Amino acid sequence: MAFSAVLHPAFLLVVLPLKASLSEVLGEPFQLIPEILTVSIQSKLQQVNLQWTVPNLTHQELKMGFQIEISRMNASNIIWVEDYSTTVKRNQVLHWNWKSEIPLECVTHFIRIRAMVDDANYPPQNSWSNWSSWKEVSVQVSVAPNTLLIFPKSKLLEEGSNVTICLLYGQYLYNVSCMLQKEPIHGEQLDSHVSLIKLNNVVFHSHSGTNIYCQAMNATKTPFGTVLFVSKVLEEPKNFSCETQDFKTLKCSWEPGVDTALTWSQQDSQNYTLYESFSGRSELSDHRNSHNWKITEESQETYNFTLTTENNLRKRSVNIIFNLTHRVHLKAPHDVTLETVDAKKANMTWKMHSRGDNYILLCQVELQHETEVIHECNVSVHMSASYLFSDLEPDTEYKARVRCADANHFWKWSDWAQKAFSTPEAAPSQALDVWRQVRSENGSHVVTLFWKPLLKSQANGKIVSYNIVVENQDRPSEAEHYSVQAPALGTQLSLDMCSYKIHITANNSMGVSPESVMALSNDSGHASYRVNKVEAISHLKPRLTLMSLLTELQKNPGIVNPQSPAMKRYTCGQKANGVDMLRSHTLQQCYPSVLAAKEEVHEKRIKGTKDGFHISWEPLSGDALGYVVDWCAHSRDQHCDLKWKNLGPNTTSTNITSDAFKPGVRYNFRIFEKSVQQNAQLLEKQTGYTQELAPLENPKVIINNFTSNSFILSWPGYDSDFQSAFIEGYRVYLKSKEMQCHPKGKRTSLSDNSVLCEYEIKDPEQKSFTVENLQPESLYEFLVTPYTSAGQGPNETFTKVTTPDENSHMLLKIILPMTLCVLLIVIACYWKSQWVKEKCYPDIPNPYKSSILSLIKSKKNPHLIMNVKDCIPDVLEVINKVEGPKTQCIVSGKPHNEDVSIKPPSSVPTEDGSSGPVPFMFFENFTYDQSAFDSGSHGLNPGPLKDTPGQLGLLTPPDKLLNVLEKDYMKSLAESPTEETSLIYVSQLASPMCGDKDSLVTNSPKPVHCSGYKRQMAVPGRLPSLALSESNSLTSMILLGQGEQ
Repeated sequence: MAFSAVLHPAFLLVVLPLKASLSEVLGEPFQLIPEILTVSIQSKLQQVNLQWTVPNLTHQELKMGFQIEISRMNASNIIWVEDYSTTVKRNQVLHWNWKSEIPLECVTHFIRIRAMVDDANYPPQNSWSNWSSWKEVSVQVSVAPNTLLIFPKSKLLEEGSNVTICLLYGQYLYNVSCMLQKEPIHGEQLDSHVSLIKLNNVVFHSHSGTNIYCQAMNATKTPFGTVLFVSKVLEEPKNFSCETQDFKTLKCSWEPGVDTALTWSQQDSQNYTLYESFSGRSELSDHRNSHNWKITEESQETYNFTLTTENNLRKRSVNIIFNLTHRVHLKAPHDVTLETVDAKKANMTWKMHSRGDNYILLCQVELQHETEVIHECNVSVHMSASYLFSDLEPDTEYKARVRCADANHFWKWSDWAQKAFSTPEAAPSQALDVWRQVRSENGSHVVTLFWKPLLKSQANGKIVSYNIVVENQDRPSEAEHYSVQAPALGTQLSLDMCSYKIHITANNSMGVSPESVMALSNDSGHASYRVNKVEAISHLKPRLTLMSLLTELQKNPGIVNPQSPAMKRYTCGQKANGVDMLRSHTLQQCYPSVLAAKEEVHEKRIKGTKDGFHISWEPLSGDALGYVVDWCAHSRDQHCDLKWKNLGPNTTSTNITSDAFKPGVRYNFRIFEKSVQQNAQLLEKQTGYTQELAPLENPKVIINNFTSNSFILSWPGYDSDFQSAFIEGYRVYLKSKEMQCHPKGKRTSLSDNSVLCEYEIKDPEQKSFTVENLQPESLYEFLVTPYTSAGQGPNETFTKVTTPDENSHMLLKIILPMTLCVLLIVIACYWKSQWVKEKCYPDIPNPYKSSILSLIKSKKNPHLIMNVKDCIPDVLEVINKVEGPKTQCIVSGKPHNEDVSIKPPSSVPTEDGSSGPVPFMFFENFTYDQSAFDSGSHGLNPGPLKDTPGQLGLLTPPDKLLNVLEKDYMKSLAESPTEETSLIYVSQLASPMCGDKDSLVTNSPKPVHCSGYKRQMAVPGRLPSLALSESNSLTSMILLGQGEQ
């Protein structure tokens, strides 16, 4: 056995060389079969590392090619074939690696290799060697039941890469679904326990990674998942450069690009390394975008730098090579000063850091005003320099700055060094743009002056005031001075009707501006006509314009006769001349040989656009100094905000634009011509709209001449400034039940589909319309609306009107005069009622209201007051109803003559027509019963006397009788029924004195005045009438019925 063990190797040593020699002889090369030593796995990188060797290699080194095959799941499923060439040395271990797209934990792989010699020193081979045996590549992973494993775990990859996710199922799991950042993802089933999910072009979501969640339908645990750490792609550094300012340090800078750092320590920010090839130095930068490189060898002028950036996934680099003297970036200038020479000049000086007086620099100087560069210049300087700025604006703030660079090898400008300064003020350099408005008021001119503020470049400082000098052209020695403080832009003057010249200047602290001059003629330039052509006599030119004639008259004022009536009436100045007469349009009166044609200035309509108005005009004369167009920016406001535009003498049109222009607003323009003498003559008036609109309101209509068959509609005109467009006419709409339109009208319908009659008025000046052919007692509705080129007015509520009856006006003509007459009569009667009452039925005097009763209170003379007891009656006759038909009277004393004829009526008709004896009572009434008056009665209401103490034949003294009668009578009155106490009361006016003059008792006392009534008779009031004899002396009778007094 020992011998055979020794003999076998010896045999091989002999046989192999012989075999190789035999192969060479026979022409067949010897096959070198590689031998796999180890196969290792890096799971995180999903990488397979292969190590092998080539045994029996007879040469020291030999170029060989290898072919490697990889299969998946089984040996026949080859998924990868790769050729690999290298120089193989004897006994050398070769390395090769392969990255799998599928996590190695999920699927088993197999690998094998074969070789072929590809060396000129070796006999050529036409075929590969035999394959090595298969080597299994797998990772042992155990999956518990109801568990899901996801690979790879915490995978790091670049944005845009592709990745395959592997799912390993434990037992009892099925229907697994996965989500990528809340988006569902789907895969393919590799076998019963393995699924693959391919994700292409993965995007970056966040620095903390992209989450993947998986959940099985029957899983009891929380969802399974993994994180993909997707990194931004590492970018190559951009704009890599190096420069020096002091030849001691090179400052290298670059743009790093996006940061690729990730959280959870998966990847740090990329690092940057600077490598210089000539010196062999390498330095890691502490900053992402720059690095300072110390210059250690002064003799080195050329540098070759490589900048490398690297992260866990990738490495990138850039390279530059340069000469140090060509990369000099100077420091900014210092000691910058600025000194103003005057209002328009300033001198700037600066210094540079020393590099020797022979070193030439290129400097750039800039002048800025309000962040705008207004001047720029390049100058060649040494270590110190200066520059003079000219043509500056006074009272203006500027900023000057300077930067420099190497003039021989320009690399880049230094940083800016700047200085701000201001120029002093100067006198204003521009005359004011002035204009005026003139109106006549109480025989004088009210002149409103306007001027525009000077621009900053024109004012040359702060304007403090404006000076105004008003010069009377007829009295040049008399001039008035006014001062208006800034910031006012106008003033008002009151001047007489003379011609004036007005001078206006602006003042600042350094002086005054050039003056602006305006001439004001005595017609103020606002006449309603203009003088077009003037025909002159032979010693003047054949056809002179007005301005030329003014000039001619200034040269020869004697051509106008100063003795003319118009000259004598000319009172404006102390000395008049032809020029003044022309200004006042009295040339024909002053000098009849000169004929001036007058033409009224009519208003012309123009059409504007949204941008403004185009104004054009015909010139009045050929020697105009210029033209002025003025308008109100706010024509509807009380504040006009006058605007104007000055134009040159050769201009006959202009465009007026303004942000204040609004649609539906009328703007009025006036064009004036300025003469050499600064007079302004009105040429034209133009008016228009930027955009016409439909009327906003309808007119207020008034109905006139209203009849049964017609009526007239009238309305006031619109204020032109408040019209939204030019009114072209009016439309009258009429509604009625009959809907019979007049021949002049037409049937139409409105927007609300209502049918009516339309009448069109095409004349905008017509402000009335007669509606005819109407039916009496009919209802009509009408509406009047204006229309323009943009449409008609609003459809407002119609006004209703009812026509009257045909005869109603006749009745009015009759009833109104009668009513008026009756009213006059009633008024006249009311005025004369007191007079009629006094004359026809005066009031009966009331004794108790007589002023004589006031004497009772005084009681100074009680004998003046009548008392019943003091009166002695002449006759007292009482008639009472008794059983017999006769009536007896009681007579006391001697009767009067008139008493003899008084007989009581024997019978009086009663209510039922029969006659019979009626009780009467005659008595002398010396006064009214005071108690009756106290109760509001106007007379006594006596009743029939009962149980009178004195019967027939019984005489009772009168004073006693009165007491008895009064007592008994009032008693009987109270006891009598109501119907029996109604009496007819007859009274006779008493004599002035009590008693009869013929039958007075000789021994009777002195008579006193008695009551106002002498005799009375009481008759029952139930009788309808009482026949009294005409012979009796009763003057009045009062019937007192029941309830009446």
